[in-house]
Order: sequence, then structure tokens, then C-alpha cells
Amino acid sequence: MSDYEKMWKKLGINLQRHEELLESMMSSYENIIASQKNRPKAMAYFDDAVGKSHCRRVKELIDWQSQGGKVVGTFCIYVPEEVAVAAGVMPVALCGGTQFSIPYAETMFPRDICPLIKSTLGLGLGKMCPYLPVVNMAVGETTCDGKKKTWEILADMVPMYVMEVPQKKERIDRQLWLKEVRLFRDKMEELSGTKITLNALKRGVKTINRKRQALAKLHDFRKESVLPISGKDALLVTQVALIDDPKRFARSVEKLNKELEERVKRKIRVFPAKAKRIMVAGCPMVVPNWKIHHIVETLGGAVVCDESCTGFRYYANLVEDNATNLNKLIENIADRYLQINCSCFTPNKERIDEVLKLAKEYNVDGVIQYILQYCHGYNIETVKLEHALKKAGIPVLKLETDYSEEDIGPLKTRIEAFLERLE
Repeated sequence: MSDYEKMWKKLGINLQRHEELLESMMSSYENIIASQKNRPKAMAYFDDAVGKSHCRRVKELIDWQSQGGKVVGTFCIYVPEEVAVAAGVMPVALCGGTQFSIPYAETMFPRDICPLIKSTLGLGLGKMCPYLPVVNMAVGETTCDGKKKTWEILADMVPMYVMEVPQKKERIDRQLWLKEVRLFRDKMEELSGTKITLNALKRGVKTINRKRQALAKLHDFRKESVLPISGKDALLVTQVALIDDPKRFARSVEKLNKELEERVKRKIRVFPAKAKRIMVAGCPMVVPNWKIHHIVETLGGAVVCDESCTGFRYYANLVEDNATNLNKLIENIADRYLQINCSCFTPNKERIDEVLKLAKEYNVDGVIQYILQYCHGYNIETVKLEHALKKAGIPVLKLETDYSEEDIGPLKTRIEAFLERLE
């Protein structure tokens, strides 16, 4: 038995199921990501981060705890990473993106529930997620009804804390959210036993801002007519951002950006110049969910923009760090996170305006609205977004799917027809 297997066994992981899960994930990775040609050399770091995500990264978190640090699990990008980092708490995402774990959740949940929720819960119920036993606390939020009720079940597996995300963006909602961020600050102080000072919070802001700046620059390269990186690789990088050490991650993205800059200068492209430029907008995509990007790019298209929580919404906007007192800096953090345009908000004109703006900036030929089955917020919002895109003369295709491979044939047919229509 290897050292990692001993670690997993100590964490209470079902070794057989876990091995099958890893085989499933790495098979997808080999077929979808590693099989690409002409990839940037710096992508090797992110490949390794995915390959070692259940090994090295878990051990790093355990080592962090042995030195007195704490680990908090998250399920949504509304959880303020800066605050956790300032308290000496390492945030790591717990969301599931694999079909493999869903049957374990369906022994408890009905089938007509969002696959992200079922995959996440199934990883815990099937004792396959090594992160869940490691975290000292998990932080949920109120962005959808399915999640809100899931936290009550997960509370039997791990200590849960829930942040209330408001449903509107009026003055009273900002006050509610600011209070929630302050309460989260208090919770992180309680968890770590460390008082968050102005300087500590500024360091946390600097760390996370650097990560977002690196990601923003990376995705800016996708605006180029010479595309130096595939949509699948760009998505992979942002997915790794959710689990990796933030400082090391930022350095690795900065190294990748230097290579991409050189590739643009030398006109090293990963797609033919005639490839149709596609934006994928809507629900998040968690490892190993690369299905839509893979279909688009194997059919000759190029995904150049991701308007999602594993794309633009994650890295957009920095926290203003020029505050001279702690309360003001916390306000700046709250304001930054309230700019995330999730479909849970009503009205949500900001998201529609944002998609139109991104479509222009990335010079897209068409938009694919990606909706996870039973994600009612994004599904209903497709109506107004489709109307706005058509009014702007931008072709749009709505795809509702899950994590399985059962619908790959029909998806290919629809996406191929969409790409042909763009001709």
C-alpha cells in the first residue's frame, strides 16, 4: 500500500471506489485534455495539479493543519477567499463535476436535481472525496434552493456554515451582504483562533487579487485573432484555481502568460484562423467536466470566452486595497463579491449587459448557453439573454445537459449544425 493509499484509508476513503473514480477522471483527462496538440509547455503544471489533486494537494492541506493552519471547503465563488486567507485558513472547492458519484446521491436524492449537487453529495456519501474529511468546516451559500437543502444533509458529514446571498442588489441587500461578510470574518477568526488585522486582510486581498489578475491576463489572450491556447486548457487553468495554493497558482499562471505572449508574437495558434469563435455562457464546469468545450473544439470551433463561475465571473473585478481601516476594507470586499452576476439575482440585467459586452470584446461568432439540468435560475434566464443576443445580431444555441455521456451524440449534432449556421 502506497503512502497516499495509507493517507486515504486514514481519512476513511473507500479505496476501491476512489480508485475507480480516479480511473474515470484520468481517462477523461487523457482523452480530452492531454490528447490536444501544440499545447503551451507551461500547461504541464496544471496537468500535474489535476493528476495530483487527490494526492499531493490533499497531503499539503493535512501538513498545513499539522502546522496549526485550518482548511475550509467551499461550493461557490461568493465565499470571500481573502478573508479566509487573512485568518490563516486555506480555502478549497468541494464541488463535484463527475457522473461517477451521482448514483450514490440518487440513493437519497430524487433524480431531478442538479447534477453538480448530486455529484458533490455523492462524493461524500460514497466516501470518495479526500477533501471532505480534511476540511475543518464547509461554507455553503443560498444561491439556489437545491443547495440550501443540501447543506442540511452535508451537515451530518462535516461542520457547515451557511452565508446568505441576497436575491437583489438594492441598498438593503448590500447592507445584508456586508453583514454576512462581517459574520464570515468572525467565523474565520473563531475557526483559526486568529484575529484578522488590517494588515493581515490587506495581505489576503493582495494574494487573491494577484491570482485574479493573472487569470484575467490569461483570458485576455483569448481575445487575440491568433489564439495561443485552447478553450479546454483555459478552462482547466480556472478549474485548478479553485483547489490550488493561491500564491503558487498565481506564479504558475504568470509563467504561462509569458509563454502565451511569446506565442502570440510568433503567431503560434492552436486553431485555424477560420475557426468560429464561441462563448460558453451559464453554469459552472467543475473537473472533470470538459464535455461542451471538447465537442465544440473537435468539431472545428474555438471556445474563446467562458461566462461562468469557472470563467469570467471568478476572476472579474479586484478588491480595492487602498482602505485605511479594517471596516472599509471589508466593505470593499463585500462590494467586489456583490458584482458577481449569478442568476439567483432578480432583476439581473447586469448579467445580460455583461454577456453582450464580453461577446464584443472577444469578437465571438456565436454564444452557447450551457445549462445544467434542473438549474432553473440559469434555464429561465436563457429567455431574456437569448432575446438580447438575437437583438444584437449574435447567434445563440441553448444546451441543457448533465455530466453523463449519454447525450453526446445529440449534442454533437446540434453543435455541428450551429457551427455550420455560423458559416
